[in-house]
Amino acid sequence: MSYQVIARKYRPQRFEDVVGQEHVTQTLANAIRAGRIAHAYLFCGPRGTGKTTLARIFAKALNCTGGPKADFDESDPRVQEITQGRSLDVLEIDGASNNGVDQVRELRETARFAPAASKYKIYIIDEVHMLSTAAFNALLKTLEEPPAHVKFLFATTDPEKVLITILSRCQRFDLRRIPAALIVKHLAWIAGQEGVTIDDAALHAIARGADGGMRDAESTLDQLISFCGTTIVESDVLSMFGLAARAQLLELSSAILAGQAETTLRLLDSLAKSGKDLGRLLSDLLNHFRNLLLFQVSRGDKSLIEVSEAELTTLGAQAKLIETDPLTRVMEVLTVAEGRQRDATSKRIFLEVTLLKAIQAREATSLDAVLKQLKSLREAAPQRPAIAPPAEAEPAPYSALPLVPKPLPAPPATPSTAAAEPSKPALAPTPAPPPALVPIIAPGDKDGLFAALLTKLAFAQRTMLSGGHAIALTDRLFTIGVDAEHFSFLDPKRDEPLLTAKLSELGVGDVTVKLVPLAATAAEAAPKPTAAAPRPATAVKPPEPKPAKVAPVQLDKEAFKNDPLIQAAVEIFKAQLLEVRAPGAEA
Repeated sequence: MSYQVIARKYRPQRFEDVVGQEHVTQTLANAIRAGRIAHAYLFCGPRGTGKTTLARIFAKALNCTGGPKADFDESDPRVQEITQGRSLDVLEIDGASNNGVDQVRELRETARFAPAASKYKIYIIDEVHMLSTAAFNALLKTLEEPPAHVKFLFATTDPEKVLITILSRCQRFDLRRIPAALIVKHLAWIAGQEGVTIDDAALHAIARGADGGMRDAESTLDQLISFCGTTIVESDVLSMFGLAARAQLLELSSAILAGQAETTLRLLDSLAKSGKDLGRLLSDLLNHFRNLLLFQVSRGDKSLIEVSEAELTTLGAQAKLIETDPLTRVMEVLTVAEGRQRDATSKRIFLEVTLLKAIQAREATSLDAVLKQLKSLREAAPQRPAIAPPAEAEPAPYSALPLVPKPLPAPPATPSTAAAEPSKPALAPTPAPPPALVPIIAPGDKDGLFAALLTKLAFAQRTMLSGGHAIALTDRLFTIGVDAEHFSFLDPKRDEPLLTAKLSELGVGDVTVKLVPLAATAAEAAPKPTAAAPRPATAVKPPEPKPAKVAPVQLDKEAFKNDPLIQAAVEIFKAQLLEVRAPGAEA
């Protein structure tokens, strides 16, 4: 008997032999037992996952003697005919080479005839997405209302290219990539059947290279047996696939997580010189960090990841080297690089830059974290002393004016009081309460009050108000005009109560601050006419006096550089303070 490759020799012949597709095999077996057999089925999935194999097994279950039966006998003559490809009633058609409308018309003509010896005439069309649009349209009517004795079984790796009108007439089954653990288990069984000794690391390397395809894994094992004989080790698999050893991959990932740029580049140089596939190395790194992320999030749940026990121990150690947020940023860098590596002229240089970016992403700080730190520093920082204007600035700061006792009004003297009881000794007067200290300010001196208010404000607030001036000052309201550009950065609901509180600190109580943009000050500050006062017929509006210009705030550059918040921001952003410029200064 001629030699058969492993992929054909150990091809599944029954539903229970199919590995990793239980969601499909169980559904088909139940449909057969319940008698709910549709007229068209579509099997989708990656290469080597069992699409055509499932179609053949389903055809055996339908056309076996006494069928349909899910648990058919493999020695049944009709089953053997289908296995060997001799059945006249099960026709396998390659959609890639028979994709024209003429071939489909021929199929449609033969479908009218009854099966020769079986219960159903079954058409298995592989790579059905290769059919032309005209061929699909020619098949449409037959597919929608086929004869009772006809069943269609389609297989494709690209279901998106199949017409939606075809998809809607089929029961669709999506086959999954086979987990690495199941591939390792199946390959170990095949190796035992073939009398081959293969270590566990080599099996895991084959499964990693197969990328979820059982047929690819079996073909690799067949090739390794021809290359190595009856003993296979991991290094044989790595040399064939161009993969990095698991230990090398773990060492490289540990260097990245530890931020060791030099070690990372040395390990990459060693892998490149040994002929490893750098594109596959990037994919393996991304998959490893994905396992590490799931290990962290699930707190060590083994069911979410497919790794060996040795690698699981390494994941536990690496999980302590990095938090979830920086690990996510590292994965984002590798994910973007994986999509761009195909266009890179030099894959080695591209991968070197990518790994350095991954290290930088690990050490970076997110913007949200920076803002939170600045907020906490602002809340914890002590009140900074205000930067005083120069001595020659006019008018003088409000807080610099002397404080004097407020005189108490003397009681009125009456003649009867003065003349009564002249000989009675005078009683010691009751000590009066200490006089309240109030600042000396001329009534209505809005400009002086505004200058004093500026000295009570923080740097940022003083900068916003320095371009404005006082508009009006009454017993209850202090109106301040602000430059329109700066006004957009203010929040009146937040800043007006703050300025009112600063007035109280200056000893000016019961006065509320109102902020208005300078473009609207004339309309908002003007007194509102009352109904009782008649409007004059010919009123000439007197020219408004120009507001007194407040001296600009002088910036103490050294005090600004030594400000705790500025120093904290420089430290967080790893920045350098090059120049300090006063507000409004020309560049």
